[in-house]
Amino acid sequence: MKKNQKGFSLIELLIVVAIILIIAAIAIPNLLRARIAANEASAVGSARTMNTAAVTFASTYGNGFPPGIANMGTAAAGDTTASCGEALLIDNQLTTGIKSGYSFTYKDGTGDTPNAAPTGGCAGWNLYSITAQPVTPGTTGQRYFYTDQTGVIRFNATGAASATSAPLQ
Repeated sequence: MKKNQKGFSLIELLIVVAIILIIAAIAIPNLLRARIAANEASAVGSARTMNTAAVTFASTYGNGFPPGIANMGTAAAGDTTASCGEALLIDNQLTTGIKSGYSFTYKDGTGDTPNAAPTGGCAGWNLYSITAQPVTPGTTGQRYFYTDQTGVIRFNATGAASATSAPLQ
């Protein structure tokens, strides 16, 4: 006499687990590529934001581009007064230099002489550059980005981007 069995056999469960693993093996690399693409898009957007902030800073304070990323940033909690020391043009996360898997570096005009600080103001520069590199290359991003006072964003897929790198299309 045969008993009524309820449930799944071990073989059936192993087949289901194997199918799930195959589907996961196909989907996970695509998710990682999508995340890298999203991080790169965020880095380009952040570079554009920093370009706009630098131009706004120069227009507002009339003494050139900001001497550092902190000068474009937000003020301390509760302080809403903009100044050339804290222009309130970009958010705190971007002023830390790391956002969405990319590390940002703002350099004032290398080889440039700073403009003299007006009374009660800040010294400004005629040149600047911004670089963005993945925090973990190959995981948080593939490409490196560069921009300067020209506003053109350039990239390099194999290493640090510079003023001679190919522009984004």
